[in-house]
Amino acid sequence: MLNTSKAFSSFSVNDIQRAREFYGKTLGLELSSGPEGTTLVVPLSGGTKALMYPKPNHLPATFTVLNFPVESVEKLSIN
Repeated sequence: MLNTSKAFSSFSVNDIQRAREFYGKTLGLELSSGPEGTTLVVPLSGGTKALMYPKPNHLPATFTVLNFPVESVEKLSIN
């Protein structure tokens, strides 16, 4: 199931508007709004993406996040 899932990365930012300015205007990436307009989607090469989400108590990450969209976590079988 995971080998066919479109995995994506995500990370938090303390100010989503400043992130839009930096990633969109400064870096020139074509951002799109995520669900409910509260997140930003960053397109990456190869058709993958990263999701930025606001977090009021944001601290720079000391780890990496990789998300696997699946139909049901309960149905997921890891051997």
